[in-house]
Amino acid sequence: QERVVESGGGKVQPGGSLKLSCAASGFLTRSYHMSWYRQAEGKSREMIASISHLGGNIFYADSVKGRFTIERDNDLNEAYLQMTELKVEDSAVYYCHASPAIQGRDYWGKGTLVTVSP
Repeated sequence: QERVVESGGGKVQPGGSLKLSCAASGFLTRSYHMSWYRQAEGKSREMIASISHLGGNIFYADSVKGRFTIERDNDLNEAYLQMTELKVEDSAVYYCHASPAIQGRDYWGKGTLVTVSP
């Protein structure tokens, strides 16, 4: 079955860290750009980080730049989002998205909830 599954969410205090993982199955991530999106309650979904299929190009939203790091391991067919210095406003459901580098369909995970609270 072709899918991506996020894990690693949870509750953390402000200033804390979490590492999210995105495991892909049924397709090879080396042919896909991998991105992380988040959607806070009452807000639209936004892209916060992306990494090109071979890792040469990385993008961060200004809101997370310097605090979050996106990585990928094509041998394990996984992508990651290391989050540090978490803020209350980082609370959201975080989604993994795989988009084809050349052609094919894209994939969305079901999301993992991150709650940053004192």
